[in-house]
Amino acid sequence: MPRLTRRDLAVASLTLAVVFVLPGATSFAPVKPKLELTPSKNTALTSAAFDWEQLTVKPTKVGAVRKVCQGPTPTLDELEIHITTLNKGEAAHAPHAHADEELLIVKDGTVEALVNGAWVKLGAGSIIFQASCIEHAIRNAGETPATYHVIKWNSPGMLRQLAEAKAAAKTAAVPAPK
Repeated sequence: MPRLTRRDLAVASLTLAVVFVLPGATSFAPVKPKLELTPSKNTALTSAAFDWEQLTVKPTKVGAVRKVCQGPTPTLDELEIHITTLNKGEAAHAPHAHADEELLIVKDGTVEALVNGAWVKLGAGSIIFQASCIEHAIRNAGETPATYHVIKWNSPGMLRQLAEAKAAAKTAAVPAPK
């Protein structure tokens, strides 16, 4: 029987380490993320399905709106979804900006959206993303009513920051007693 040399023992030890020790030390074990939920007075929205035929249509001056949902989720301070229909030639509102981010999905018709300072004409199936604090608007640019879905959200802490900013502005606007 051949004698084992130091080199043979070193190679055997290294092989055992690679085969048995290293895989355990480097194996990937998925870690379930730990969510830190912000307590809310409102119950968090949960998974749901919304039937188009069951949504209440509320007429507006410029068309109609269908409210889908609005409230906190486990990861957002607020999620709001509604569907707007604009009559021919109507605009939802004047150009404005707000902290919420919005995703609009055109269902029917043709719209023009103010995106980064330019009006863009879009048809059914198009998607518009309106970033936080950037002036935006939307109007019906077609010959028929235009309908689009609006999905907007407030990231964690955003509503609190907005409330604090409003309170600070209100306090600053009150004249000091003489």
